Amino acid sequence: MAGESAMFKFLRPRLRLQPADIQAAALWGVAATTTAIWLVQPFDWLKKTFLEKPTEEQ
Repeated sequence: MAGESAMFKFLRPRLRLQPADIQAAALWGVAATTTAIWLVQPFDWLKKTFLEKPTEEQ
């Protein structure tokens, strides 16, 4: 490949990083992030932090 970096040229073509590997890593990252948010469920904190207007203290 013309734009391939030199650090991967010593590897056999079968062992080089492929687009499918990058896609799989990205999908696993999305799955892990979704699972972490589902386990923690910080919806009350998100609502209080970003959606509610702060009340003025007098």
